[in-house]
Amino acid sequence: MNPVRAFIFAVGAAALVTLQSATIAAAQAPKPETPSSDPGESEADQASLTQKLNAYVGCINRLSGRSYDSRRRYFSWVSKSGPTGKERIIYGTYTIYDTSDCRKNIEAANAMEPRDEALEAAASAYADAVGKLEPLLKEANEYYSQEDYKDDKMAKGKALHPRLVATWDAFAKADKTLREGVETINDRRAAERVAAIEKSEGKSARYHTEALMIEAKRVLRTETADKPDMNAINAALNAYENQVKALDQLDGDAKVDSFFLSAAKGYLTSAKQLMRRIRDKTPLSQGDRMMINAGGGEMIEGTPQRLLRNYNDLIGAYNSRLRRG
Repeated sequence: MNPVRAFIFAVGAAALVTLQSATIAAAQAPKPETPSSDPGESEADQASLTQKLNAYVGCINRLSGRSYDSRRRYFSWVSKSGPTGKERIIYGTYTIYDTSDCRKNIEAANAMEPRDEALEAAASAYADAVGKLEPLLKEANEYYSQEDYKDDKMAKGKALHPRLVATWDAFAKADKTLREGVETINDRRAAERVAAIEKSEGKSARYHTEALMIEAKRVLRTETADKPDMNAINAALNAYENQVKALDQLDGDAKVDSFFLSAAKGYLTSAKQLMRRIRDKTPLSQGDRMMINAGGGEMIEGTPQRLLRNYNDLIGAYNSRLRRG
């Protein structure tokens, strides 16, 4: 087993779920000239699908990271079997943001065209799962923050544990399913968008930007796979680096803003660091493992957590470009 993946499994749910909290780029409607997989799909349908997807993406980006952070916080001090009251440090857990807007947005999006029964069911399941997580985390947070475990010998903490685990597991399953549904559509639309841009503009700055985002996602997937394959990693990394270089070499009016280019290069650096750790089978030190258990994995070079942080930075820079037009 690859030592990096072995370590991720060894430190438990905290590290595993961190890899699931990647931000998703805002959906972008393809231009009118974009080839469509559905010959009858109109420009209005494309715009409606964008609005639909962005409702789902908005929920994921607002709630998923915090939900996984809450589980990581909890398991940083609780063993798999649950709290005993004899722990050296008791941190409790985090709460998450209000979920009511997410449910309303998903209900509205589910009623929009084009209809997609499987995707809409996944979105409803997500809203239900995160909606159940919200009050439970609030209950647990109040119990631990008020140190009520000192009065009941951790009785409620022990009773809360299986409920927390089951609710987190249900949420993680719903999150994974919804992400996959959204990303499948986003992947198709991104490929269509790049083809349309190349047809109308050639290999312009916009072409290289969109192509770079496709390759960035490919790097993330190959380097955080359950069984990383070096051939796949190197192919993805080389393709991504070529897009970074292409953007960097543009000048004049075509030059890309420094904020986006800096984020692209930062992600490339992190990707190379993790690639080398996987390739060279470089183990993490005990101090590194302790830092990851405490939620500081993004501070360590050559970790999936650092890669994810820089990927999210890149997504943020990309979305900022979209807002600026």
